[in-house]
Amino acid sequence: MENDINAFAGPGGYIGVNSGLILMTEAESELASVMAHEISHVTQRHLFRAAEAAGRLSIPTAAGMLAAILLGTRSAAMGQAAIMAIMGGSIQFQINFTRENEAEADRVGMQTLATSHYDPRSMPTFFERLQQATRFSGQGVPEFLRTHPVTESRISDTRGRAETYPYKQYPDSLDYQLTKAKIRVLTVTDTATVQDYFQTRLTRGTAEQRAVARYGLGLMALKAEKYKEAETIFQALAHEYPNQPQYVTGLARTALDARNFNLAAARYKKLTEQFPDNTAIKLEYINALLKDDKTELARKNLVALNPDPQQLPTYSELLAETYNKLNQPAESHRYLAEYYFSMGQTRDAIMQIRLAQESKGLNFQLASILNERLNFFQNQEQEAKANR
Repeated sequence: MENDINAFAGPGGYIGVNSGLILMTEAESELASVMAHEISHVTQRHLFRAAEAAGRLSIPTAAGMLAAILLGTRSAAMGQAAIMAIMGGSIQFQINFTRENEAEADRVGMQTLATSHYDPRSMPTFFERLQQATRFSGQGVPEFLRTHPVTESRISDTRGRAETYPYKQYPDSLDYQLTKAKIRVLTVTDTATVQDYFQTRLTRGTAEQRAVARYGLGLMALKAEKYKEAETIFQALAHEYPNQPQYVTGLARTALDARNFNLAAARYKKLTEQFPDNTAIKLEYINALLKDDKTELARKNLVALNPDPQQLPTYSELLAETYNKLNQPAESHRYLAEYYFSMGQTRDAIMQIRLAQESKGLNFQLASILNERLNFFQNQEQEAKANR
């Protein structure tokens, strides 16, 4: 969880959105507008074009810098002025290129927003609110505004485009409301403020919105280890909304956090039957089984998972814990290495593989797997060092 207000498009089509930005949105369409904007950076190949442009710029810039240094041997003041001018020109080129990309991402993003049945007007609304909220904040300008500079003309342009679409209401989905509530609790710094936030919403809005406020209060009770209070809240929500996963899993989570592992495992098992396609519930069930010392059953459930969840860091972490409980240290270290690598901690992954290799009774197959993974991790570390 990152509280900074930021979103970005990365190599390979990956898009990141910080929790701080999600909380800053006041409507689901505002969040969708940011996502549509970042998706457009990917589809329009802006990262590739930026790298290509930087490559074209580097040779003349380097030549200019060399000339400026030579000039500086005759006059320090003239050399310094020349270097500053060249650097300024380079930076201005990058700024101009970025502004072109931002304008294109706005234009294409708004089309994506409209065709996805979100409110096109949310894009200028969110940008304008971000700009106004930080106008007098000085050093507190969000990273999003530093990397996505918002000008009055840009806001006007997006607002003008948005007005070409017919006006209608775009209600927030329940998933968006519940996600915001959970993030608000997970990132809480002022408990009293967040508690009041949910408390004041118990009598406002629709029945759905009031239920979300109760859900938030239930999560706050869990965070404060007030398990009886959380149990009461989630029991009521689960009774009223038995098919809403967040509410019924809140009840199972309460038992788990209260260390009533047998009850937690029973509740999660029932939920895996009710929601057979919900991977998060399956992983929580396995976690509850491990806490309840039903290790072999946890292992069977882990290996029975589909390939997709097996790519998650949590999967490797649970397998490492499972094999540790089964007294198989080599396998435990092996999967802990995979977990560390997935979290970007390559050095720790290498250490875990080496610990696995020191385990007694390694068979040929596992020894070969460990050697292959060690070579892979070491190559990845060398490439990372070379690129620094």
